[in-house]
Amino acid sequence: MRQAKHKLSIAALIFGISFVVISPIKAQQESHVRAEVEKLIRDSGAEVGLAFQTMDGKQQLFLNEDKSFHAASTMKIPVMIELFAQAHDGKVHLNDPLPIKNSFSSIVDGSPYKLDSADDSEADIYKAIGTTWTLSQLCEAMITRSSNLAANLLIEKLGVENIQRRVASLHAEGMVVLRGVEDNKAFEAGRNNTTTARALLILLQAIATNRAGDADSCHEMMEILKRQTFNEAIPAGIPPGVPVAHKTGEITGIHHDAAIVLAPRPFVLVLLVKGINDRDNSSALMAAITRVIYQASQN
Repeated sequence: MRQAKHKLSIAALIFGISFVVISPIKAQQESHVRAEVEKLIRDSGAEVGLAFQTMDGKQQLFLNEDKSFHAASTMKIPVMIELFAQAHDGKVHLNDPLPIKNSFSSIVDGSPYKLDSADDSEADIYKAIGTTWTLSQLCEAMITRSSNLAANLLIEKLGVENIQRRVASLHAEGMVVLRGVEDNKAFEAGRNNTTTARALLILLQAIATNRAGDADSCHEMMEILKRQTFNEAIPAGIPPGVPVAHKTGEITGIHHDAAIVLAPRPFVLVLLVKGINDRDNSSALMAAITRVIYQASQN
């Protein structure tokens, strides 16, 4: 089995997908994986951004990895990274209390707007308006239950410019965080949070390898991501008992999942899906793609 001395060779682009060939023996298997993934996507009729890489760097699979998608709630990953960075620097403390409110300023003209609790996946925080939660509690709700209100409160506290600078420092420029959630004037003006599959892969790799902050912060971020409560997409394609640290994102016609899969051979997988309005169908597609990639990566 022959391997490159310094860099792994990249297979030629086929239908927009590249896969690292680590030996001639594996080439046939990798071609089969490529074909299976392509067929799943083609049959679904969806537009998919995909980025996959084993943590040892020996296998990777990309499809539309630099195409920009509406980020939905995946933009909460860099918010979490910035929170832990500011906590490490002493600018904030994770047990600091923050008043719970539901009034924010549009980035278009500064006019006030509110979030609709019916459109949020976390309802308890709306019952807490007028009281305080700690920054740690808000982060937990933002990631594990994808609370939009918690995200907006943290974005306002941390500063959107600081979040974007942190993203740039990690070389994940494909992630663009402009604003909080449900700023309808900004949405109508086309000023949305966007991401690429590659950017999310870079951010998750940074967490997994202690480059998104100090080791303790990265460990805690991993533990929070493991407590994600929406597990119908990537985790559904992983064998039971294999830990998955991940963040989902969803709006109408958009459904994403970005995961660190702590398998015997760990990997990061990002799936961005556009064009499927039925959540069960988009979840099934992501689970099916994950199953193909998991089986290939562990053999």
